[in-house]
Amino acid sequence: MRSPVFSWWLFALLILAPDLSMLGYLAGPSVGAVTYNALHILIAPLVLLLAGALLAGPITTAVALIWIAHIAIDRALGYGLKLPTGFQDTHLGRIGRQQDGVSS
Repeated sequence: MRSPVFSWWLFALLILAPDLSMLGYLAGPSVGAVTYNALHILIAPLVLLLAGALLAGPITTAVALIWIAHIAIDRALGYGLKLPTGFQDTHLGRIGRQQDGVSS
């Protein structure tokens, strides 16, 4: 039996998929924070990874690993879990340009 080989096309297709959760911000910052955080915490992809390993599901495992990679890249770039006060407010600190009232 030939084992499936997953190409970079699957990675390219799914790496930004969790960011679709930002559409929740169209309903306001509180809803946006909930929807964004729901797809940017590690528990869901870790459960998916475990399911893929236990059920010998290579596609499930690949999707879980891509999802974990997305979260890791976000954290490395300073994008943390969102606070309900706004998109720029994260558990890692404020992201984006700071408004300090001083013009450059």
